[in-house]
Amino acid sequence: MNELIIGGLLIFVARVTDVSLGTIRTLMIFKGERIYAALIGFVEVIVYIIALNQVVTTLDNPFNLIIYALGFAAGNYFGSFFEEKMAIGQITVNIITNNNNKLVASLREGGYGVTVVEAQGLEGSKQILFVTLKRRDLNHLFELVDENVNAKFINILDSRSTRGGHFRPGKRK
Repeated sequence: MNELIIGGLLIFVARVTDVSLGTIRTLMIFKGERIYAALIGFVEVIVYIIALNQVVTTLDNPFNLIIYALGFAAGNYFGSFFEEKMAIGQITVNIITNNNNKLVASLREGGYGVTVVEAQGLEGSKQILFVTLKRRDLNHLFELVDENVNAKFINILDSRSTRGGHFRPGKRK
């Protein structure tokens, strides 16, 4: 009985690990980090083979197949959770609001580069603010926006790469 539990636990942990690594590896590819993606892929496939070997050598045990599938599902969940917490890369935030120079000033004082474009919306004149920032700074940006404007539309886009511009200084340790 202990062998069944330990085997199932090994399958589950290995599958959670390899699927989580696969999620992070895919992110690294998208962000252009080929070396990191290759290294993560190397570890990912070793862990995958370990998990698969445990299932294939015990095909007469349906418990292992169910544990394998549960590990896959949990790996997707945890992989996306880890990816969100890592907050790697940059995003571009488009903020559409009524003319609000106070918000523009507050964002710039907060260290963000802001490009302002005058626009016409259904309810009259608007401003579109383009702000490219590190993903980990998004909550800080939201705080500044919420402090300065009620009516807004915000659209967030992943930025594969950027060149030039003004970025908020990183935290010093």
